[in-house]
Amino acid sequence: MGTLTNSRTTIPWNNPNAPEGACWIKAYDTDLDPIVKDSVIVTELPEADGKRMVGVSDDKDENAPVLAFSRVEFTIFVEGVRSGQFDQFCATDEEMTTAGKAPTRVGS
Repeated sequence: MGTLTNSRTTIPWNNPNAPEGACWIKAYDTDLDPIVKDSVIVTELPEADGKRMVGVSDDKDENAPVLAFSRVEFTIFVEGVRSGQFDQFCATDEEMTTAGKAPTRVGS
């Protein structure tokens, strides 16, 4: 069994595709309600080929696949997100409102 946290609340979470006891983390302002899932989740994975690894999955399904990335790959992706390289993939204000989330301006 593992856990899922948004830094405010922690609930049991067991993805059989991840190592036993994985501690999944999602964005602080997301919900942990078992019906309303709304985020990508990440966890630390065991080293592979001498590299520290990060697992990425979907919080809507405890059985979702776990994508594994090296810390270098994950860092390069996060740097791209921070610099706005993927903004075209972000939800519109209307999509955020429909999902029950406050509209957000990416990069602001």
